[in-house]
Amino acid sequence: MNEERKQRAHLMVQRTLALLADSLESGRSQNLRDFLQAVGRFHRYSLNNVCLILAQKPDATRVAGFSTWKTLGRSVRKGEKGLLILVPMVYRRSEQKAIVEEPEPRSLGFCTGFVFDVSQTEGEPLPEIGKVSGDPGKALLRLEAAYRHFGVGLERADGLGGAKGVSMGGKVRVLKGMEPAEEFSTLVHELAHELLHRSGRPEALSRRIRELEAEAAAYAVCSAVGLDPGTSSADYIHLYDGDAVALRASLVAVQKAAADILSRLDP
Repeated sequence: MNEERKQRAHLMVQRTLALLADSLESGRSQNLRDFLQAVGRFHRYSLNNVCLILAQKPDATRVAGFSTWKTLGRSVRKGEKGLLILVPMVYRRSEQKAIVEEPEPRSLGFCTGFVFDVSQTEGEPLPEIGKVSGDPGKALLRLEAAYRHFGVGLERADGLGGAKGVSMGGKVRVLKGMEPAEEFSTLVHELAHELLHRSGRPEALSRRIRELEAEAAAYAVCSAVGLDPGTSSADYIHLYDGDAVALRASLVAVQKAAADILSRLDP
């Protein structure tokens, strides 16, 4: 049964990415914006699981397992069908047998599990943590702390030759005097460059690809904290010409960068 579920899950992932690639080739940019918003909402989940959640419940907003909802004072309504996801199986060395420091946990593969959207539950209302509208609020301070966490220097400049920000490899410079929302978006964009393009990604990536990947990550992060990210990521739709394989490789990198940044913005 687990193998059948895994096969079904992989087929759903492939179908979701293929449909996204087709929609981008047709110029339907809203589909990409919806997908990037989902990446922001479900930043604790892998790209595969984001695809699975969207394939089964496109209007999902907040998902968790049965037991997690219980701890939040909510219960899954009787008769609700769970959303299939892939769950990594992790090996950890027994502490009793460890003579030297334990290595990092090692993945042994995947099994299947289920999560439920908040709309499938009932009980205590959930706090809207970190939601803002047009103003990043404390998220801006957390973002500056994230720079320190990732070891990226941050400077503000009076002028950058017409640019709002620039990634310099270990250091970012941004323009002084921007409005908070614009500053937040610029800081995310430049930090995304540092995470996406300064640590092992192919150097052959064109400047256009690098810019659009950083903008896609910024779109996901900004939408996750409640800012209106606009439509500046729309050019991303022209990048892969329906090539689902290349699109997936890019989205994997974008999703990881967005998730890494959002993990530092959680209160």
